[in-house]
This record gives sequence, C-alpha cells and structure tokens, in this order.
Amino acid sequence: MRFIHIADVHLGMEPDPGFPWSKQRGEEIWESFRRIISLVQEEKPEFLLIAGDLFHRQPLLRELKEVNYLFSTIPDTTVVLMAGNHDYIRKDSFYREFSFGKNVVGLFREEMTRIDIPSKKTAVYGCSYYDREIPEDLLLDVRPEGTMRYHILLAHGGDASHIPWSKDHLAAKGFDYIACGHIHKPEILIPGKMAYAGALEPTDQTQPGPHGYLRGSIDERGTTVEFVPFARYEYVPLTLKVTEETTQYSLEQQLSRELLRLGSEKICIVTLSGRRQASLRFRKKRLMDLGNVIEVYDKTRPAYDLELLKRTYSKSLIGAYIERLENSGDKTQQKALDYGLEALLEARKGGN
Repeated sequence: MRFIHIADVHLGMEPDPGFPWSKQRGEEIWESFRRIISLVQEEKPEFLLIAGDLFHRQPLLRELKEVNYLFSTIPDTTVVLMAGNHDYIRKDSFYREFSFGKNVVGLFREEMTRIDIPSKKTAVYGCSYYDREIPEDLLLDVRPEGTMRYHILLAHGGDASHIPWSKDHLAAKGFDYIACGHIHKPEILIPGKMAYAGALEPTDQTQPGPHGYLRGSIDERGTTVEFVPFARYEYVPLTLKVTEETTQYSLEQQLSRELLRLGSEKICIVTLSGRRQASLRFRKKRLMDLGNVIEVYDKTRPAYDLELLKRTYSKSLIGAYIERLENSGDKTQQKALDYGLEALLEARKGGN
C-alpha cells in the first residue's frame, strides 16, 4: 500500500507580506498544491494524507470547490483530510456543510474518530481542531482497532498548545504509520513509524532548507518513508565576508553576483561577517533592494587600530577601556570592546 503525506499547505497565505514577491509566493502555494495533485495522478498511490492546515485560515466556499475539483481528478486515490489549528472548524465554517467527493475521507469530528476503508483494507484515525489551540493530549487513548490490515493515524500538533503528545508513546501503540502536521520543518520522528511532512512550501524565513512531501509504502515487511524535495521557493542563509577594503558598492556587487547565482526562487537571509572599516556603516536597505533578500544581519566588527587609539587616548577613559578588554579571548568581551569603543568615540566627537 502506497501513500503520499503532505501537511501545512496553507492555501490562501501570502508569505513575507510587504515584500515584492509576496503575492507571487501566495500564487505559488496554490500551484504547488496543484502540482502535488498532478503527481498523484501519475503515481496513483492508494492514499493522499493531508495532516491539517490545508488552508491558512477559514476556507472560502469557492476554495473548497476548487480543492474538491482537484480531488476529483485523482479518483483512484483516497484523500484523507483533517482541519488543523489554522483552518479549524468554527461554527460558521464551510467545512461543516460542504460535500466532498466520494474519494475524500474527512476526519472532521472534534473527538478522535476511526474510519474503515474496506476496499483498501485500511483504517484511518484522527480528529479536527474546533479551536486555535488544544492543550490536551487527545491522542492519549487512541490505538489500532478493528479488522483492517493497515492502520494510519493523522495527528496535527505536538507542542504545548496543540495536542502535546509523546512521540514515543504514540509510536508504541502499533499504528503502521503516523502522519504528522503542524511543524513546518520536515522530520522523520521515528523511522518507519512517524514523521512530519513539513510545509509543502516554506512560509517564512525561520524555515530554511528544502521543503516538500513524504512518499511512503506499507507491506508485510513494515513501513518505509522518504522525504522528497518539491517546493519551488527556499529560504537560503547567505554569509558575505567583508574586509577593511570592502565598500558599500563593492558589497552590493558581491551580493548581486550571489543572487544571480542562486536564482529567483531563493529568498536570502544575508549575514555580513568580518572586519569592516571602522567608519563605515553598511546601508542595509540598498542591499535588500537588490533582489530576494528578506533580512540583512550585520555582524561585522569595526577594524580599530587599537595601538593608535591607545597612544592617542593614553590618559583618557578610552585608553583605559582598551587596556582592560583588548586581550580578552572571550567573544562577549570582544563585542563589548567594539561597541564600547564606538560609543566612546562617538561621544567624544559630540563633545568636540
């Protein structure tokens, strides 16, 4: 029995609001979901497991109709769907009344539910969110039951505010597979037993690295699962080394070359490191305006000539400050030396 496991698609979201690429990112989230459906059409797995947060917020009726149409194009695959903490089932939710196609199994009850699918010898288990947070472990008593050959649990959460389960406790219950959602980083929690699919497309800069889906199979030998990179966009940490010779313009040229090399579907989190001219302050906005740069962290240190400063200010607080901290191997004290010198020198300029 084969399955594809996705979660945290967040249809309707436009990541990185305020940035030029935000609207395109929102469209790309929909397109990635359509691409998954096309993949299912080709591979025809028995199940498409969607472990919560298919939508970023309450789904609109037209959005449910669009999703249901896409599900209708994969009639050989059973879609198992639950609502997560973002698209939780409110009193006015369209989830309550919407009629999905016959190949869709909705785990839309507030309490833990088992649904048998005899044609595929499989029982699926799960429940949906009826509020943004569920601080209780609703999975504490769930276990495989009935006569089906295969048993699959869908579980959305895993932190203190969202069904705080114990992965070891769950894995010991005997399910053939536990398909997890809520955490946006893909992770195999227990090989052959339990995994987070992660977000299909990354949704903010705290989620660097590849994103995609999980492909799995279950047979008499057990369960195997593999992560498959699939996302179009990726947040990429990028460190640029500067020296005392680096200028604002040369740094811009360096970053432009890196952005060209990485391509338009990489969103960069830039860190500047090294020793810069003591009098130079890099203009972060100019760097961010060069392309898909969501943040610039300036961790450079000023290249002070400590010997010259000590001679110049030998009988002042500045000289004493340098004497006290210059030979410390402690990184915190080295930072204190840099920041303290900057403040003292600026104060002296103001006094003059």
